[in-house]
Amino acid sequence: MNGLTIMLIALVALAAGYFGYARWLEKTWGIDPNRPTPAVENKGGDYAPANKWTVFAHQFTSITGAGPVTGPIIAAMFGWLPALLWMIIGGIFFGAVQDFTALYASVKNGGRSIGMIIEDYVGRTGRQLFLLFCWLFTLLVIAAFCDMVANTFNGFAKDGTELMPGAAAGSISLIYMVGAVLFGLYLKYMRPTAGVQLIVGIVLMVAMVALGICFPVYLDSVSWRYVVFAYLFAASVMPMWLLKQPRDYLSMFLLIGMIVCGVLGVFVKNPTLNMPAFVGWEVKNLDLFPILFVTIACGAVSGFHSLVSSGTSSKMVANEKDMRLVGYGSMCVEVVLGVVALVVVCAAAQGGVLPAGTPFQTFSHSVAGFLTELFGVPTDIAACILTMCVSALALTSVDAVARIGRMSLQELFTPRPGEKKGPIQALFTNTVFSTVLTLLLGYAICMAGYMSVWPLFGSANQLLSALVLTGLAVFLKATGRKGWMLYGPMTVMFVVTMTALVQAVLKIFGQMADGTFVFMVGGLQLIIAVALIILALLVVYHCVLRLREPADASKLQKA
Repeated sequence: MNGLTIMLIALVALAAGYFGYARWLEKTWGIDPNRPTPAVENKGGDYAPANKWTVFAHQFTSITGAGPVTGPIIAAMFGWLPALLWMIIGGIFFGAVQDFTALYASVKNGGRSIGMIIEDYVGRTGRQLFLLFCWLFTLLVIAAFCDMVANTFNGFAKDGTELMPGAAAGSISLIYMVGAVLFGLYLKYMRPTAGVQLIVGIVLMVAMVALGICFPVYLDSVSWRYVVFAYLFAASVMPMWLLKQPRDYLSMFLLIGMIVCGVLGVFVKNPTLNMPAFVGWEVKNLDLFPILFVTIACGAVSGFHSLVSSGTSSKMVANEKDMRLVGYGSMCVEVVLGVVALVVVCAAAQGGVLPAGTPFQTFSHSVAGFLTELFGVPTDIAACILTMCVSALALTSVDAVARIGRMSLQELFTPRPGEKKGPIQALFTNTVFSTVLTLLLGYAICMAGYMSVWPLFGSANQLLSALVLTGLAVFLKATGRKGWMLYGPMTVMFVVTMTALVQAVLKIFGQMADGTFVFMVGGLQLIIAVALIILALLVVYHCVLRLREPADASKLQKA
């Protein structure tokens, strides 16, 4: 099979999903372009109304983490066809639907997070359990992605040799942080038109990339870890318009440019996939079910996306008609990235064997080759740019999740309406304290290394999707809207992820039996896995009880 055919199939299917299925969902549930959105009504702090492309940039850059690149490449061990089918089907009917529905429900409920929405439609117990699950999940994301970013920016090899691509990527990221604040101030006080904003953004992005390449910063991974966590603190407590929103907008050019370059490379070179379409139901002692569905994660469906949709993006949407582009459209573009990663890496395979090295390394090398061949970019410059692009995948997600983690902890201790805050609640709802506590625990888990955290992150991420879909189904039913289109996805994701988590627990018990158990790794995984399983079962129990009840007449017109 050639890459061009696969790319065309994916693009046509995703276009049909966006212009067909998503539009049908929009009409079925109803939108009101004249209704003031939460961002407009509550402008300030976490609420920052913006034009649809700025919100799209935030949503897309925040949800497009390491998953769309690493997941499909790892899953290719089962053959390229299962991975391709799951990305297309999962992206259209699972992931994009979840992201759009979460955004829709949040905008219709004052910009509140999924956890707070669950309290309205499921009950306070369901809300507390869900928020605790979300907070634990954010700790895993912070640990996994921060360690990954720090290692990517590492400017030294094991023998002490300087590594230019990593050092330059780190330098570009530092410049991006400062440039984003300046760009945010420019947008705040100069209020340029969308066209002028686009031109200024592109020029600024090119200048920052060029400056970073000319002046690389050579630090080791430990030093970069400190820098990344300091940045996360700033991104969590500063107003959205000042740092996070402009940084996401500027990062969008890098990520979209990388995707466009990959798609053009596939169209021009039309590479042949050197991997079989299907290898088998079991590969390397791993079963296709559930490993395929847990591994691909963000390339098809990701619970983390719903936290972005309801946690930050819903507080930026200026008009309800923008929700389809932001919620559904951004996921479609992410699937395109996953398909590009699958094609270029399978094309680089030799005799049905995937290239050696990490998925990021293989993907970066292939797309950097496209930059050199298509546009004549020098090899070393192309390597620096692509290293920055793939690291931005993780960094633009982890700064969003750090903010969401802080907000989840605050919401967990938020008293009922009319209740006074006690001293403990006042402490944990304090922005600085909740941010510091979240980051400190994330850092502690990060010390174990992302490889020990990643398996749990994948399972927890997909399980979160099942919980979110279940909670959203309750919201739709309670407000008199059709929700049957969520029943299949929520059931599939729950079965998949519970199976994966149970297998992980059994594997740890096996390590205890044969003497290979290491507490700092296995113990951490066991504690978190068991906690996630218990919390998930309790959340689903409370949601299913509500699904069996008739629509709540008092809430039919509320949202």
